[in-house]
Amino acid sequence: MPAYDRPTRIDEALKLLARGGRTVLAGGTDIYPARVGKPLDDDVLDITALAGLRGISEQADRWRIGAATTWSEVIAAKLPPIFDCLKLAAREIGGRQIQNSGTLAGNLCNASPAADGVPPLLTLDASVELASTQGTRMLPLSKFIVGPRKTALAPNEMLCAIHVPRPTHEATSGFLKLGARRYLVISIAMAAAVIERADGIVSAARIAVGACSPIACRLPELERELVGKRVGAELAHCVRPEHLAQLVPIDDVRGSGAYRLRAASVLLRRMLGQLA
Repeated sequence: MPAYDRPTRIDEALKLLARGGRTVLAGGTDIYPARVGKPLDDDVLDITALAGLRGISEQADRWRIGAATTWSEVIAAKLPPIFDCLKLAAREIGGRQIQNSGTLAGNLCNASPAADGVPPLLTLDASVELASTQGTRMLPLSKFIVGPRKTALAPNEMLCAIHVPRPTHEATSGFLKLGARRYLVISIAMAAAVIERADGIVSAARIAVGACSPIACRLPELERELVGKRVGAELAHCVRPEHLAQLVPIDDVRGSGAYRLRAASVLLRRMLGQLA
């Protein structure tokens, strides 16, 4: 008989996790669909009663987003414009029921190349807080997801929070996604951006593309190209093919690799134009 535990304290959850063989359950929006027609015979660690994993708190130098915070809670939260990219992505994740149940940590731990939450969190320069009975460690999101459906999470670790540092200057952000239809669809390509500005000049840029490589990734060459430019419509014209050279999109039922690459370029230009 599979074991089912729903602890109310994080230390209890970590002790159970240390025993091994546990499937961590939060929103369940990835776990249950993957088991349709199959018996649910995993030992389950239900973390939905851990209050310390919910909510968004503001600190002196960063924001902390609890791992079990849902997409609906992100949408409803009063956050500065730098989080617009994450809010826009949250509205694209499934329907209202999925947004009410699905969690940020679940989206990251699932590690799908088409996970809508990853590109905006990359542009927010996010780090993840990983805890075990041995202690807590911080890891940049860029080093947490190591491949399709693969993360750096150890078997005895739990993702407890996502940390987003404060920007140095005034910042705006955006997110665009292309799918076969407007809603309830897996991405063909998506792009996110954070632009920091000082006196009308781009002081920092963080750009990421998803669904066009095994892991969503930043585009450092394009970021460097944008820095020092005056914020305006001309930012959209900075995107060149060489900036997307690190992308390796695949051919699948949603689109060819060539189409994905072209779509990513169009999304980037469109988004930079909107931000300007």
